[in-house]
Amino acid sequence: MNDHKASPGWRLARPAVGSVTLCLIATLYVLLVTNRMFWSKSYGYFTAEPAAYFAFAAGISVGIMALFTFFSAKYMTKPVLIFFVLVASVSSWFNDQFGVIIDKEMIRNAAVSTGAEAGHLITARFATYVALTGILPSLLIVWVRVIHRPILKKLTHNTVIILACSAIFVAAGTGFYKTYAGIGRAHRDLMDTLNPVMPVANAVRYVIDSTRDANVVAAPLGTDARRVGIVDNGKPRVTIIVAGETARAQNFSLGGYDKPTNPELAKRDVVYFPNTSSCGTATATSIPCLFSVYTREQYSHRKGLETENLLDVLTHAKVDVTWLDNDTGSYDVADRIPYTYLPPSNDPRFCKDGECRDEILVDKVDGWLDKVKGDSVLVLHQLGSHGPAYYQRYPEEFRRFRPDCRSNDFSSCSREEITNAYDNTILYTDHIVSMIIDKLKQRSNSVSGAVLYFSDHGESLGENGIYLHGAPYIIAPVQQTQVPMLVWMADDLAKVAGYDMACMLKRAAQGAHSHDNIFHSVLGMMDISTKVYDPALDLFAACRTPSNKLALN
Repeated sequence: MNDHKASPGWRLARPAVGSVTLCLIATLYVLLVTNRMFWSKSYGYFTAEPAAYFAFAAGISVGIMALFTFFSAKYMTKPVLIFFVLVASVSSWFNDQFGVIIDKEMIRNAAVSTGAEAGHLITARFATYVALTGILPSLLIVWVRVIHRPILKKLTHNTVIILACSAIFVAAGTGFYKTYAGIGRAHRDLMDTLNPVMPVANAVRYVIDSTRDANVVAAPLGTDARRVGIVDNGKPRVTIIVAGETARAQNFSLGGYDKPTNPELAKRDVVYFPNTSSCGTATATSIPCLFSVYTREQYSHRKGLETENLLDVLTHAKVDVTWLDNDTGSYDVADRIPYTYLPPSNDPRFCKDGECRDEILVDKVDGWLDKVKGDSVLVLHQLGSHGPAYYQRYPEEFRRFRPDCRSNDFSSCSREEITNAYDNTILYTDHIVSMIIDKLKQRSNSVSGAVLYFSDHGESLGENGIYLHGAPYIIAPVQQTQVPMLVWMADDLAKVAGYDMACMLKRAAQGAHSHDNIFHSVLGMMDISTKVYDPALDLFAACRTPSNKLALN
């Protein structure tokens, strides 16, 4: 009975607000609370033009107001505003904490992430932030009573509001068009962090692209591929490709880093390429791009799906190709070859909570080598240095750089601790790649071996307030685009194939290299002749004897 009496009073106590007024409040909220990075960056770009900045801010504000008002209809206002507030809340967390931009490629990368990988980003601070800036305002939107005008009056009123906002938007844009055009060309990221507009727009673009690409069939590539040109030493040629994860060149001591992060590789006669750029800043872009025939400038996600890749060309040449994965998948690269995803094995020696240390890859190499009958390529896809939980990527014995951050919440660690943890992951990768080289050395009587290692992209460790990776390539810092790459070749392979290792060392230290070289360099290493092979992009072609270079043309 008491509850019945209290109910009308509770309803009367709820504040009543007009639908357009609620849209205005929501507009001010997302602009002032969830767009700190947007306003900070844009203010920096407009420092010399304060009037243009004021007009820019006004135009953006009325533009979002017009967008929200467009959805101001009965049964739609609250759900849409809640959706926008929640999106803005989550996006602003990643903007402000890591300097991450939620573009289409970042959404693509997130869509293919494993639960364990995503779980490292869901910290107590993240949950608290979203609860305070997303869920609490959403509950307030649910709580208030929204007053709607009769439908014809509402339509007229909302249209007037939207037209007025649009007029101000156009006036602000045209009044300083020359300034906006110049700043926009110089700073392509100007609008990338506007919440919730850009995350929603980029998510829509991703869904449209994914729907369009769902039934794409890869066109044949390099069907003329065949083995050619070298003296047979009676042993299969075996190349192991180690596709690293999130290793940046800046932290490889092989390239001059002041910490000894590569003590084992330094003893193994590897050729290191110190100036190598990646094809992307996230795995979902870099992995399919670097295995494709396209250069970074030519590549698109659609092209990657429409065209067979390096592994298919090797298969056409009757090379046995296998992919073992300890990361987040092959991104369609291994769709037509034997593929094994290792984390579900939950091997207690290496795995915990749905993720495995990279020694699980090394553990599988001997079994694979036992089955080698002819020329073969094995791709090992590392978990490598993937953050933010760097400390989970290496065992206790590789905690050489201390104090190291033991948390996936960077706010609880200093820059030094974060860098030390990351450096320990590089130290562990050094050990992994060295063990793989050693396994091929141990089989030198039965196989002619080579190891090619490269990382898919780099990582930011707090430089300019940016962490992790995935920045749009055009504005990405060098820490995310400069990656380590190295090759090791068995002595007998180098001799029989005609490689001049001194020449390779010299050329590796000179000039710039990139993921563009991988497709053609692997074909060269495996002596594959095909029309799609370009010796100009083969890292090693210039250091082979003339007879072998001619044989590959």
